[in-house]
Amino acid sequence: MNEKFYALPEERQQGILNAGMEVFSKNAYKNASTDLIAAKAGISKGLLFYYFHNKKELYMYIYDYLAEVMKAQIIDTGFRKLTDFFEILKYSADKKVAMLRKNPYIMDFAMRAFYSDKEAVSEEVKRMNDRLEDSLYHIYFGNIDLFKFKEGAEPYRIYKMVRWMADGYAHDVRISGRSFELDEMEAEFNDWIDMMRRLVYKEEYQI
Repeated sequence: MNEKFYALPEERQQGILNAGMEVFSKNAYKNASTDLIAAKAGISKGLLFYYFHNKKELYMYIYDYLAEVMKAQIIDTGFRKLTDFFEILKYSADKKVAMLRKNPYIMDFAMRAFYSDKEAVSEEVKRMNDRLEDSLYHIYFGNIDLFKFKEGAEPYRIYKMVRWMADGYAHDVRISGRSFELDEMEAEFNDWIDMMRRLVYKEEYQI
């Protein structure tokens, strides 16, 4: 990426990223128009490719940018006080939902990216997701109260199971053609968390 992008005022950078996010959220990668992105950002297509060498570079930058923004939104003063595995899961989910309410394009962009198949970005998105999952787990759950778990319960595998349930829910909504209802999704997630806590925590910690 051209360093000239970083030299732009923050408002102009955000305008380009928001335009890309909107267009990519509404279209499969191959159908997303860079002409439309440039028009929505209020710049020429040539200037867009001056900042980002090609469409793939722009797409992957936005994907990485959103991951960093989401992480920054979650890891705040309140988060740093938490040591309970399931409280951390709920806290991070609440923060993500709050962010999705402010920017509806994030959900559609993330879903299209996560379930992209045979697109020019699919393999790179998968590799990035694999890297993110391991690193984020250690960031979020590096200081959890391990003594609360029943013998044999493995926090990382439990985290994976919860994520798979969330992915399955999102996939089911996506293929059904229904729109994402954040309140419904958050309620379902909290039910799963409570159920999982009862299964893997020692009795005295099943609050």
